[in-house]
Amino acid sequence: METYFSTDVETDGPIPGKFSMLSFGSAAFLANGTLLDTYSANLERIPGALQDKDTMDWWNTQPQAWEAHRKNTKPPEIVMPEYISWVQTLSQRERAKPVFVGYPATFDFMFMYYYMIAFAGTSPFSFSALDIKTLAMAALGIDFRQTTKKVFPKFWFGPSRHNHVALDDAIEQGELFCNILRQVRG
Repeated sequence: METYFSTDVETDGPIPGKFSMLSFGSAAFLANGTLLDTYSANLERIPGALQDKDTMDWWNTQPQAWEAHRKNTKPPEIVMPEYISWVQTLSQRERAKPVFVGYPATFDFMFMYYYMIAFAGTSPFSFSALDIKTLAMAALGIDFRQTTKKVFPKFWFGPSRHNHVALDDAIEQGELFCNILRQVRG
């Protein structure tokens, strides 16, 4: 059995280390769509890290989301061990292996893996992640570049909506993942 940790990150640039992860949210789901629990945190920026001009220009168009990510920030060296403990405790409780899920997984997992290793020394997900877009590509039988949310069947989407607040987006993406998985498994 697996527990799926749908995770969304918000950043101030395209790569970890040079830029900072501002916040992340993680929503733990069972394959049947049951939401087990959530975790989210706003992070202090990495000392000396840069801010990408294009990313910051985009954030200027999202003032409410930006403000949400800058409240009650905590040091990543405190947050990441707490997060890993949460993942491990929940996985043990469910007697399930943890699986990282993202959209796109390459971006979200890149930041999360960097932060988990840099600030906690370990990753409960090993070094792999499940990409929702790739699963959707297989379910729809279309090319990867054609696979966008615009072509997804409406019944794949749950009630949550994307608003660039990390936890809200993680829940929305988790609902999407579970609905696609349900269709794929029949």
